[in-house]
Amino acid sequence: MERTKKGPVLDRARLAAALLVVAIHTGPLASYSAEGDFWLCRVLARLAVPFFFMLTGHFLARWAWRGTGALWRRTALLYGAAVLLYLPLNLYAGGFSPWQAVQKLLLTGTFYHLWYLPALLLGLPIAHPLAKRGLRLALPAAAALYLVGLAGDSWYGLACRLPGAQTVLDGLLAALGGYTRGGLFFAPLFLLLGAAVKPVRPRAALPGFLAALAALSAEAFWLKSIASPRHDSMYLTLPLAAAALFSGLLAVNGGRDRRSAKLAEAVYLVHPWCIVLVRGAAKALGLQAVLVENSLGHFAAAAALSAAVSALALAVWPVKPEPTARAWRQVDRTALAHNAKLLRRQAGCPLMAVIKADGYGHGAVKTARTLRRQGVRSFAVATLPEAIALRRAGILGEILVLGYTAPGEAALLARWRVSQALVSEEYAQALNGQGRKVRAHLALDTGMHRLGINAADQEALRRVFALPNLKIQGVFSHLCVADGLSAEAVAYTQGQAQRFFEAVEGLRAGGIDPGRTHLQASYGLLNLPPLGCGLARPGLALYGVYEDAAPVQRRLELWPALTLKARVAAVRRLKTGEGAGYGLAFTAARPTLLAVVSIGYADGLPRGLAAHGGEVLVRGKRAPVVGRLCMDQMLVDVTDVGQVSMGDAVTVIGRDGPEEIRAEELAARCGTITNELLAGLSPRLGLVYDGA
Repeated sequence: MERTKKGPVLDRARLAAALLVVAIHTGPLASYSAEGDFWLCRVLARLAVPFFFMLTGHFLARWAWRGTGALWRRTALLYGAAVLLYLPLNLYAGGFSPWQAVQKLLLTGTFYHLWYLPALLLGLPIAHPLAKRGLRLALPAAAALYLVGLAGDSWYGLACRLPGAQTVLDGLLAALGGYTRGGLFFAPLFLLLGAAVKPVRPRAALPGFLAALAALSAEAFWLKSIASPRHDSMYLTLPLAAAALFSGLLAVNGGRDRRSAKLAEAVYLVHPWCIVLVRGAAKALGLQAVLVENSLGHFAAAAALSAAVSALALAVWPVKPEPTARAWRQVDRTALAHNAKLLRRQAGCPLMAVIKADGYGHGAVKTARTLRRQGVRSFAVATLPEAIALRRAGILGEILVLGYTAPGEAALLARWRVSQALVSEEYAQALNGQGRKVRAHLALDTGMHRLGINAADQEALRRVFALPNLKIQGVFSHLCVADGLSAEAVAYTQGQAQRFFEAVEGLRAGGIDPGRTHLQASYGLLNLPPLGCGLARPGLALYGVYEDAAPVQRRLELWPALTLKARVAAVRRLKTGEGAGYGLAFTAARPTLLAVVSIGYADGLPRGLAAHGGEVLVRGKRAPVVGRLCMDQMLVDVTDVGQVSMGDAVTVIGRDGPEEIRAEELAARCGTITNELLAGLSPRLGLVYDGA
């Protein structure tokens, strides 16, 4: 079987594509051959931007398009910075009219090379919904858009021969700022092609690419010969050539070279400035004949300066480590929003979202922001530092500390406008004695016998409500066996609910307003009907996860929000009988391919994962974890997976292709529950977000 050597080809090809864009704007062969320069700049180099779009589509599709929102926001920020970077040159050139400024900002880019960025910003919201409907429908729809754009680009002259076509096309071009290349007609097709194209072995891909390139060349020269192009960014055969090239590169790609990717991005952004600087320096130094009039010298100088400026900028710019470089959590905010809506509907009242333990490992701050966009205005945490961290991040609304806070911290509770659970009468008196006005919720012990004042002790409840420094805004309790459906568990839960509501009614009968009541947490919502409280207090269910596989009364269509992944650090080949890992706990029973995966028990994985039959997903296939789990690595038998390379992503929790490992499965294998598993995920894991 042919074995192809792999490397980070896609990332390195970005740099080649960026240099081709520099070539478009400098004409390297113009001094030597007009036809040669046309082929290089108007044919071959026209593959560069489609490659960028296809690369984006490819990586988005690998994540099921979950990163679309995050990429859009990053691109918008990058575009904003680029607009400011080229503002001096635009002002020097005379600026734009207000209408031109709007067109350039939204459609064609404020400088000639920047059109790619608004095209991506417009193309993503078109390609993503199309992709959701399946590529069989999406690709023809995007191809139809491309054909319309083609008529306003290189096929303009031919298209205008159709009756009435020129009037329509000229009107369209006027509205679009003079170009049909962009986010509406150009970007969607190449984004979707990047998602659709599969790897093809180099021996097959190379002839296909050369044939497509020959067809592209023939088309470009023919159209040029009949003076058809209005512009020359779009050709009928360009998607074929781009797809053939991309399929071959995919086959030899393995791992990432983020430095090359960043360098390519920087070269693309800064090269027009560098062209201006080269021309200015050449004039000042009397080197115009070498650095400007000689086209190859001009290209070489502009490319070299662009690369040098970009490398210097990357060297001095404070760059954070990539969160996905080793092991990371990926959180789908669309899933969080969906789950919140579903639980709100089930509860029949507003939610108090429990985001303790850093949002069950999902990141408390961004989880809170996502939920606020869904109308959630109350949050619960376990500790005062968790509450303060939310306030420092700008989270508004009520934040309730469910656990113990030392009475001496009353000033901090007041300063940060944090509500405190009153866990006993003694505690309430101590907190009141600090002399600071503190918001609070009164915890009732209805049978769990953990925190709270005995629900039957009305005198104690009234004494606490009478404390002058405590502004009690709610009353709550916790159902300790709401996750059980046995007759005994159901009866106990009903008894807790009865004691809770009797206590609340007793307060009201005594003229005391209990504030907002809340009793149902996740399993209270899943196993009980709405109870008419002022709030519901879900935690685990918000994240689309159940404690375990036990049945519930209402199995809601919750979406898991968290994916846990790690990179392959190395691949090892073992002969039959060789051992690996601490204590040589794994012995190869056959010639074995082992992947060393960069995640371990210090990241929150149970140390007994391998011993309990743990599996991960590699390239869409299940593979067993073997040997002893290390603090920072684990070993995975990938013999039956196929080609695995350093840098490949391994899914520990989540979906990869047709396979899925849920948090419930992983927790069950290791004899624990998902609450413990998720809450134990280490903060050293990277954290990335996508979706709404």
